[in-house]
Amino acid sequence: MKNAKRLLAALLCALCLLPLAGCHGSRGNDPFVMPGSFDTSRDYEISFWAKNDTNKTQTEIYQKAIDDFEALYPNVHVTVRFYTDYGKIYNDVITNIPTGTTPNVCITYPDHIATYLTAPNCVVPLDEAMDDARYGLGGEELRFDSPSRQEIVPQFLSECAIGGTTYALPFMRSTEACYVNKTMLEKLGYELPEVLTWDFVWEASEAAMAKDADGNYLANGQKVLIPFIYKSTDNMMIQMLRQLDAPYSNDAGDILIFNDSTRAILRTVAEHAKTRAFSTFKISSYPANFLNAGQCLFAIDSTAGATWIGSEAPLLDISADKVVSFETAVRAVPQFDPAHPRMISQGPSVCVFNKSDPQEVLAAWLFTQYLLTNEVQIAYAGTEGYLPVTTKAHGSAEYQDYLARAGEDKAHYAVKIEASKLLLENTANTFTTPVFNGSTSLRNAAGQLIEETAKTVRRGETADEAYFTRLFDSVNSLYRLDQRSIVSSERSELGPLPGEARALLVTLGLVWLGIAVYVGRDLLKEKRKKR
Repeated sequence: MKNAKRLLAALLCALCLLPLAGCHGSRGNDPFVMPGSFDTSRDYEISFWAKNDTNKTQTEIYQKAIDDFEALYPNVHVTVRFYTDYGKIYNDVITNIPTGTTPNVCITYPDHIATYLTAPNCVVPLDEAMDDARYGLGGEELRFDSPSRQEIVPQFLSECAIGGTTYALPFMRSTEACYVNKTMLEKLGYELPEVLTWDFVWEASEAAMAKDADGNYLANGQKVLIPFIYKSTDNMMIQMLRQLDAPYSNDAGDILIFNDSTRAILRTVAEHAKTRAFSTFKISSYPANFLNAGQCLFAIDSTAGATWIGSEAPLLDISADKVVSFETAVRAVPQFDPAHPRMISQGPSVCVFNKSDPQEVLAAWLFTQYLLTNEVQIAYAGTEGYLPVTTKAHGSAEYQDYLARAGEDKAHYAVKIEASKLLLENTANTFTTPVFNGSTSLRNAAGQLIEETAKTVRRGETADEAYFTRLFDSVNSLYRLDQRSIVSSERSELGPLPGEARALLVTLGLVWLGIAVYVGRDLLKEKRKKR
């Protein structure tokens, strides 16, 4: 009986340890080594997680890419799973790492990959794979026309490096643009400059707040007007700091954002949020909706969102009868120094997850490369204001023809193409922030500083130096930015644990508690018998 009880306790312990053994997914996998050849006698099932926000054209492009790839490699079968949000992809990957059920290929961001890398051998480092003469970029054994490493825009490829190692390939790139209601601006008596400055935008925004005796804004004749709306306030803070050469973070993961330059930016935000000349997406809603309704002067959003912006936009989030006709101009985000513009580079990348079978990983690597072919790059870039990531695509006759046909029809919507040209012409002026485990939390904190400041003054409260000190402390604590140990920074990056992970931890706790109670009771009985 005693042996049976001990066996039961051992089994309970083993049951409890099983999930822990699976933690970090590919910990049991060896580092990926490129096979000597691709075994085409076997079939491979490849899972691909991609982001798509109900854009049917993009869905069709993904499916065509899969069909064309499978025609070249009949033994590889790709299954795509669509998500409406990159954050949901991230959470699902985190949830699946402990059980080793990550996808083979995933659309993601380097900030997210930095967290995935806390699981050893989870994400495949790609430098050796890229340079492989047979199956690397431009490799001689490939069945498609892959770009070479040199044909990927170097600024975009460098964004995919973490700690000097490349862990992804860029898929599409965008930056932010300021979409301007030029008609309204000229009505206010201003001439639109080629390069916007922050001073110009703030001044024109405040000028637009003038009303008539009936409470209508003189700029648009309506009761509603928010002259300046910024969609992504994390990018706003990051770009303003970079333009000022002010600290944000460094490659070592040190948090440097809580400085005097940040305070100065927040003072300016408070000044214009107080008058309601400035607002944000989180406070007021999507800036394009206000712009298209003639209720916004400057709307800053991603170049990837250009298809929704302007009175002639092919896609609208407001009813057509609410749209006001105006001339839309596309400019770079406002600058402190127009002679040295700086703008953020952003956009999805593609990573490959490690598996126990190197041949399966190679199949996934081949599909990942296929996403960089001209056929896929040019087709996807045509759906929104994204820019292909290869000079091979940029210089192709097909893409040059696409750019030259701006304004011809909805497929060549002028604002969308102007947004793409903006990034194409300013690639050398783009930058990215350091990537480390916790960099996503820092990015969120950057936006939170602006959001909280704007909300505070809109409520009629004071935003003085004492307030900013308290704000720094609360945001620092909220995102655990002062906790730079591996464990604390990982938890900070992950944010709230996914439901499955919480359920697993609760189950483990109950099992351990049961074991402790059972074994303790058994020991107590034996001790009493010995008495």
